[in-house]
Amino acid sequence: MSEKSSSSGSDEDVDPESGQQAELGGVLSKWTNYIHGWQDRWVVLKNNTLSYYKSEDEREYGCRGSLCLSKAVITPHEFDECRLDISVNDSVWYLRAEDPEQRLQWIESIELHKAESGYGSETSLRRHGSMLSLTSAASALSATSTSSFKKGHRLREKLAEMETFRDILCRQVDTLQKYFDSCADVVSKDEFQRDRVEDDEDDFPTTTRPDGEYNHNNNGSKEKLFAPASPKDINGIDFKGEAITFKATTAGILSTLSHCIELMVKREDSWQKRLDKELEKRRRVEDAYKCAMHELKKKSHYGGPDYEEGPNSLINEDEFFDAVEAALDRQDKIEEQCQSEKVRISRPSLVTPGDAYSTIGTHRYANKVEEMVQNHMTYSLQDMGGDANWQLVIEEGEMKVYRREVEENGIVLDPLKATHSVKGVTGHEVCHYFWETDVRMDWETTIENFNVVETLSDNAVIVYQTHKRVWPASQRDVLYLSAIRKIMATNENDPDTWLVCNFSVDHNKALPTNRCVRAKINVAMICQTLVSPPEGDKEISRDNILCKITYVANVNPGGWAPASVLRAVAKREYPKFLKRFTSYVQEKTAGKPILF
Repeated sequence: MSEKSSSSGSDEDVDPESGQQAELGGVLSKWTNYIHGWQDRWVVLKNNTLSYYKSEDEREYGCRGSLCLSKAVITPHEFDECRLDISVNDSVWYLRAEDPEQRLQWIESIELHKAESGYGSETSLRRHGSMLSLTSAASALSATSTSSFKKGHRLREKLAEMETFRDILCRQVDTLQKYFDSCADVVSKDEFQRDRVEDDEDDFPTTTRPDGEYNHNNNGSKEKLFAPASPKDINGIDFKGEAITFKATTAGILSTLSHCIELMVKREDSWQKRLDKELEKRRRVEDAYKCAMHELKKKSHYGGPDYEEGPNSLINEDEFFDAVEAALDRQDKIEEQCQSEKVRISRPSLVTPGDAYSTIGTHRYANKVEEMVQNHMTYSLQDMGGDANWQLVIEEGEMKVYRREVEENGIVLDPLKATHSVKGVTGHEVCHYFWETDVRMDWETTIENFNVVETLSDNAVIVYQTHKRVWPASQRDVLYLSAIRKIMATNENDPDTWLVCNFSVDHNKALPTNRCVRAKINVAMICQTLVSPPEGDKEISRDNILCKITYVANVNPGGWAPASVLRAVAKREYPKFLKRFTSYVQEKTAGKPILF
């Protein structure tokens, strides 16, 4: 998430009235799609919602998208210190800040808004009554237990028996309780009478028989002191019989309970097996769901920034190669359709006399241009027959393409060199159409945008161009100085040499951006015209001329991509480029006067 301007608001600002976090807004880079890549967007954080607009001025027209942050997952990128990903279910926003500090500010603000929103906070948990949850749980448990007991005929019978035993037991307990209460009353009365008799003996001496059954009062009468209480005499209760019945009832209850336990254990085994089967089914369904969601996310976000080129890309080398090859095939088909449908617009191409291209020039890059020209004249025209470092990778008719494998810090920097011979055109014409910016888009099919940043002289310009993206490779742009020169031959028997050199420069009107990876180039098109004498007094025609072309290219792609992919693309595209361009020159010069 690249933030290009200062944010409005702060993650520490709080609205004093509502107690909510204040609005936070700023310009961040948002990943749009694999065609347009990173684009600057005005992002606003307000009321637990993250929204984005095309620009700050377009806020009045409504946001282009928004995310509720209640369930959002904020993930700082593992390798990119300026990037963070915000995901809600299947929706993912890839954002970049200008620097790690800006990223940290946004992450803290978003987390603070989430905390203040109440979702999952302590205050929100207090809103839900715990008694309601407990009651619901108890009801569910009760319902589950009741429904479970209703299963099985034998279990219902045993439960009915237990109900009967319970009623009998309750009546027996009541009967025994009455008996115990009566016994307690009798004991209490006996104790009371004993205490009274002892008090009377102290006041009125009496004679007690040795057998202790009768007391003799002073008047000579006798009375029974303690009448033995028989269990049968108390409320007519047969204690022994009740005790036997009580014992039988409890034994029946225990037996029935034991039988119920056995039935429930068997039923539990059956339920456990069914539960295990259901759990296994659930596990399989969950695994299938996770797998399907993973594939869905992979497909839905396959064009995301994590699948771009780079050492940490989620796409492997084989998939990268297949994707690039498929994209190039699509571009070729589109180009073939366009060529078959369109009629070339005939543009008047004003060719400057050759003498004008012989001068070095007085602009600020004149010395650099001269240095590049001399280097190419010295080294580019050397024969490669004795150099074992150059490998012949393609040979098609008169065209040969050589490559020398060079890598620096894992980046492929292979120099390429191609030689070709084209009949019917001159070196001046080939270099003119290669250098002329007005016709560049007629033959160069890999360019998306093209403009001249500065015209240094009649034979030198600074050009900025962006190339069509071949996903998953990042889009490239190039800023380079293009100069055309005529090198006069030192020997009258040697042909003049025409040369166009393109090399990377810097310019404050075309600074690097996050949208493209800036590539560096050092390219030269060197052409010499060979003329075979016509028969008799005939004039020289295009049948008598042959242009020898030497094309050299040193390209630093400016980013990371698999070496095998870069080399395969170069091997495929360079021959196609030379064929396409030379065919265009032959088409443009056919029937026109020869320009030496």
